[in-house]
Amino acid sequence: MGLLIVGSIALDYIETPFDKIENALGGSTTYIALASSYFTGPVQIVGVVGDDLDNDHIKMLEDHNIDIDGLQIIEGGKTFRYGCKYHYDLNVRDTLYTELNVFESFNPVIPEKSRKSRFALLGNIHPDLQSNVLDQLDNPHFIVCDTMNYWIEGWLESLLKVLKRVNVLIINDSEARLLSQEPNLIKAAAKIQAMGPQYIIIKKGEHGALLFGEDTVFSAPAYPLEDIFDPTGAGDAFAGGFTGYLHKTADLSFENLKRAVVYGSTMASFCVQKFSTKGLEKLSTLQIHDRFLEFKELSRFDDDVSI
Repeated sequence: MGLLIVGSIALDYIETPFDKIENALGGSTTYIALASSYFTGPVQIVGVVGDDLDNDHIKMLEDHNIDIDGLQIIEGGKTFRYGCKYHYDLNVRDTLYTELNVFESFNPVIPEKSRKSRFALLGNIHPDLQSNVLDQLDNPHFIVCDTMNYWIEGWLESLLKVLKRVNVLIINDSEARLLSQEPNLIKAAAKIQAMGPQYIIIKKGEHGALLFGEDTVFSAPAYPLEDIFDPTGAGDAFAGGFTGYLHKTADLSFENLKRAVVYGSTMASFCVQKFSTKGLEKLSTLQIHDRFLEFKELSRFDDDVSI
């Protein structure tokens, strides 16, 4: 069965020191689905939008072999809208507005054909909704989950129930510290693993990502880019590349998870080079493979010299 993705779909206003864009397609589902579509398909999505979503956006998703049968389009409703402004330090942004609109009453209904999906990626949505999705699946094999500080602080009990049911949790370094109440990331990962997930991925932005599992830590670098235009969606693109590669290879060994982390970082690096989803829309398999090899070279060295 195809890869199932459940999360948000949004129309964004993004402003950076370099430019700005309005009514840009965004949301966790969008970035995840586009990144994973280069590895596997059809990618099946579940989400909700209003009838203000441009048909060109929907066509672009379909052109990437993304199955939209699970997309709820609410007539007379407005799509979730988000606006933000980035500082010169692109790790810092100010939220200008958040308008949930139809997303406020989102009730994910998994199409019958998608309920047997063995791989599922739960985007950054309310943990009760994540549990709802899992309840609708028929014996899922591999579940990847994302969350954020809002759910950790306000819905911890619900989140802990989800974590007992997932294989991989993907969070950033500040979220890992908040969830574990532990400043050291090594200790934080161990505490979070004890909550349920077999593997923990901690994203560190421009400093790469850490994969924890099987009493081992793998560190992947970030790709050194001269120009970063829009970091929006980079974490979701990472999750899409990571999960899409695993679904394609059907190999869940720790060695292959390490490769998947690098492919995730590869997709995130393409994402930040253009506004909105533009960096993910027209890639080739060769471009992705070449950048993956460049990632490998970043941390390769000869070890035959003794001190």
